[in-house]
Amino acid sequence: MCDNDIHQGLVEDWRLSRRAFVATGMVAGIATAAHAADNVVEKDVTITTPDGTCDAALFYPAGKGTWPTVLVWPDIMGLRPVFRDMARRLSAEGYVVLVPNPFYRSKHAPVVEGAFDFNNAEARKTLFGYRAAMTDEGVEKDATAYLAFLDAQKQTAKGKKAGVQGYCMGGPLSFHTGAAVPNRIGAIATFHGGGLVTDTPASPHLLIPKTKAAYLICVAKNDDAREPKSKDVLKDALKAAGRPGTVEVYPGDHGWTVPGSQVYDQAAAERAWAALAAFYKANLV
Repeated sequence: MCDNDIHQGLVEDWRLSRRAFVATGMVAGIATAAHAADNVVEKDVTITTPDGTCDAALFYPAGKGTWPTVLVWPDIMGLRPVFRDMARRLSAEGYVVLVPNPFYRSKHAPVVEGAFDFNNAEARKTLFGYRAAMTDEGVEKDATAYLAFLDAQKQTAKGKKAGVQGYCMGGPLSFHTGAAVPNRIGAIATFHGGGLVTDTPASPHLLIPKTKAAYLICVAKNDDAREPKSKDVLKDALKAAGRPGTVEVYPGDHGWTVPGSQVYDQAAAERAWAALAAFYKANLV
């Protein structure tokens, strides 16, 4: 879980504070996404799941052809403009991308509009309440429905493996996705994933043997400082399961890859993006 000890301060929608981001040179990746907009089709879609109807955003390259698919699990603040921008950028690189509203059981996206202050206990409680409504079983049913939806799209290259990537709480959700549809998911990527290793029987790292995917696990430096043994547990779990993977601690703090966060680190975020691009190129075949 992404708690207040990790997620400090204010998180803003970069679109609402664009002048500040431009002034500090923090829009490189999002500017790339903006330039890619003409080459990407974006649609708001709804997906039927066992628990209801999920609102989501679908992206695919313009023109004729088929491409591998990627499911993107957002962080605790859910589907919002910055994740649409990130998905658009990814799609422009040759992928059919789906970003669901993980909190559809509770509220239509965006569940957070504008700035969000993690120091506000009441606001934090609301978000964590949305997360609590998502059981592990429910997440895996959702993931199965999302992949089925993607495979029903004519733009999807069904003969190629699919990828899944998650941010913050999306890290564990990505592990659950790999376990839910192991024959479909060929690559699992996480960025400052929260709670990948716990001391409970439900720890996400215990799902690794149920998957058939390669892993890219990008750890925030302050997450590693809090739980320095977790990276080694993950490495050992990958080795024991015979799953290829990289576990690396990045110089950014928790949230460093998402523009709008006070801890957004452009250089580290771009390095992580480059690693993701190479990872998918090697594994979504």
